[in-house]
Order: sequence, then C-alpha cells, then structure tokens
Amino acid sequence: MTTKPALYAVILAGGGGTRLWPLSRQRLPKHLLPLCGESTLLSETHRRIQPLLPDDHVMVITVAEHAAAARSQLGGVPASNLVVEPLGRGTGPAVGLMAMLIHKRDPDAIMISLHADHAIGDEGEYRSVLLAAIQAAQAGHLVTLGITPSGPETGFGYIERGQCLQPVDGHDLFQVVRFTEKPDLKTATSFVQSGRYYWNSGIFVWQVAALLDEIRRQRPGLYAQLSELEPFLDTPDQARHIERVWPSAESVSVDVGVMEGATNVAVIPATMGWSDVGCWSSVADQSPPDADGNVLSGQHLAIECKDTYVRSSGRLVAALGVEGMVIIATDDAVLVCPKERAQDVRKIVETLKRQGREEYL
Repeated sequence: MTTKPALYAVILAGGGGTRLWPLSRQRLPKHLLPLCGESTLLSETHRRIQPLLPDDHVMVITVAEHAAAARSQLGGVPASNLVVEPLGRGTGPAVGLMAMLIHKRDPDAIMISLHADHAIGDEGEYRSVLLAAIQAAQAGHLVTLGITPSGPETGFGYIERGQCLQPVDGHDLFQVVRFTEKPDLKTATSFVQSGRYYWNSGIFVWQVAALLDEIRRQRPGLYAQLSELEPFLDTPDQARHIERVWPSAESVSVDVGVMEGATNVAVIPATMGWSDVGCWSSVADQSPPDADGNVLSGQHLAIECKDTYVRSSGRLVAALGVEGMVIIATDDAVLVCPKERAQDVRKIVETLKRQGREEYL
C-alpha cells in the first residue's frame, strides 16, 4: 500500500501593508489586524487551512518585530514552527528556508505556501482547489492557483495558461506558459480579453524536494546558503545561524526568482472570492454596502454620501456630500483619498519616511 506524503502549510507573515496606512504600521502591519471582520488576517489564514492538516504541520515565517504578536494569534501551532527572519529578503529566501526545514523533517513532504494577508470568500472552493493542487503536486507539478480576473487590474501579476494537462478532482490543470509581473492597463486589458490569463494568487503547492531542486538549478547561491543552514535547522542554534547568513541572502520573490524559470509548472483556475486585501478599496469590497454604496464602520456620520468607505478607530468622522472616497481615522492620523487612488497610499508612507516622521510609520 502506498502511503500519502505528509502535508505541511507555510504561512508567509511578512510585508508592511503600506497601502493600508494609517491603520497598518511597521509595528502592527495588516496581517496582524482585523481588517475584514473580528479576526485578524493571519488568524483567518490559519483557521481556513486547519481542516486539511494538524497544527503541528502549520509553519509560519515572520520578522522579529512581529513574532510575539504572530505567536499569540496562532492557537495550537507549536512555537518551534514559527521561524524568525532577522530582516525581510523577499519570498524567495523565506519559502526556500521553510522548504529546507520541512525537507529535513520529511524529504517526501508536500508544501502549501500561503500569504497571511489574503481574504477568501468561498472557503469550501478554496479547500477543494487546494486538494486538487496537492494531487497535482504529488505527480511532480509545481502548482499555482490562478484567480479568474474580474477586470484588468494592474496591481497583480498574471499567469498565462497553455494546454489543459488533465482534470484533477473536478478541477482543470493547465500548463503555465509564462508569468507577467504587474502589466500596464493596456496589456492587462488584452490579457483579460484573451481569456487565457489569471491573476497570480501567490498560493503555491509543491513537493519540497522539487522546489529545492529548482532553487539549486536557478539560484545556486541561495541554495548554497540554505544548505549551509540545513544542519542547524530544528536545533537550538537555528536562530543564531539564520541571523548570520540572512543579511547576505539574495533578495528575490519566489515568483520571479524560481517559478518564472521553473519547469513543470501548472495552474489550477480558482473562483473562490480571493482578495489580496491590498488597499482600502479592496477592504471595502469585503463588506456589503448600504443602499448608497457606502461601507461605514466605527464612529461615523455620513450624510448624502455615495460609494464611500469610512473607518474610524475612535474619533467621530463626519462626511457630507462626498462620493467615491476613502476616509480612515486613527488616534494620530486621518487619511482622505479618492477610491481610485487607493493603490497610491504608499506614496504617503514614502513621503513620511523621507521627512523623518517615524512616529507616523
């Protein structure tokens, strides 16, 4: 009898969420906040995956500044399964490190790579697609979930599908032709109109051995550093050696650094109410609007407003006659911008950095 390989999930709990300022800050970024309900995005990511595997097979990687908060939100996940990066080096090294750690525990394991800051509307479909991806990964594919696009978004990466390889547990598995990072509007429009492209969800499933083989082939320097760390993983010296090696690790995303040049990459289309919760307009989309298209929370007074998102964590926000706006109020800052400019909020954070106004970051 053939036994199924062990399944692990890795939650990438990094990133600053600068487009969600002033609520998301360096000390408490978006995945540690309850942006789309009562629970934080990190705890929701953990909860969604629990029906598929036990907590001792859930792994998390985060930065030192957020480790304590992350640990408090992860319930029964063992402390030894939370790995701390001394500094962020992109998802390439982070995913590679976690794959090396899992490989040391179980060389035949399958790994699901998840981001801590996504929202999912249809959790049943989410788990169904993941189960199909796990089957495809067992056959040797490096699998990504592609989101059927609802429009020509320029803030997402795109995946072009090729031929249909086979149906897997009720889902179609397609060959990946190429990845494209955040195209301009004209290109994104042509992608959506073609019907051959999906948004890149950043959710991957693979055999850890297959992923490490690709890192060794495409990123030999990074692979050498991960191999240097391997003897110390799952030992009391783990953190000390990661701190020693990490500053010199190549900074690259797993998408660009590995998946774009990998062989045997496949995509499963998914319609599961996915959102990367990347800006305030996407947060607003997670809640039902009132009759005027407004989404209002906290202390507010909205008169003759339309298609406006208001969120206050304390003070009263009064809005009169505004349309298509985002208004966010915290104890020390207020953001006002058109919804169509929500992706540009990071410019405020960049300006505050240049001005040295660290108290607002």
